Amino acid sequence: MTGRVHRLRRFARDDHGSASIETAVSLTVAISLAFWLFELSSYAYTYAVLDDAVHEGVRYAISHGSDSSNCSGPTTGCGDSSGANVTAVVTTIAKNSMHNMSGLTVTVNWPDASGCKPGALVTVSATYPYVAFFTSLGFGRTAQASAEGRIVF
Repeated sequence: MTGRVHRLRRFARDDHGSASIETAVSLTVAISLAFWLFELSSYAYTYAVLDDAVHEGVRYAISHGSDSSNCSGPTTGCGDSSGANVTAVVTTIAKNSMHNMSGLTVTVNWPDASGCKPGALVTVSATYPYVAFFTSLGFGRTAQASAEGRIVF
């Protein structure tokens, strides 16, 4: 019986194979972390592109008010009362980022009662359902950005 207890104690202290198990666990954690970091970086890039696009849309709207030859706004006589020109600018800027922007929703709003006259406020908002590269990670978010400015022209 003493021999059996001795072998059992030696087996309990034996560390053969523990390095393989530790390596497998470490690599699993490291690879998962790398995928998450890649996905998070991609989402941050998408948000930055969307934010830049809406700011560019506001720049376009504030410089193409009702007094511009290529006006954009709800004022009578302006052919772009729905903000289609601003939406096109936002979509073009966003598409230049190498993303599939088919799900992009752009909203242009002139909250001031004066329409798109100089000094009036314009807001541009965009929503984009982010499509994850690694869907198994459960990273599904909607990127939203908005900007506002005062019409100067």
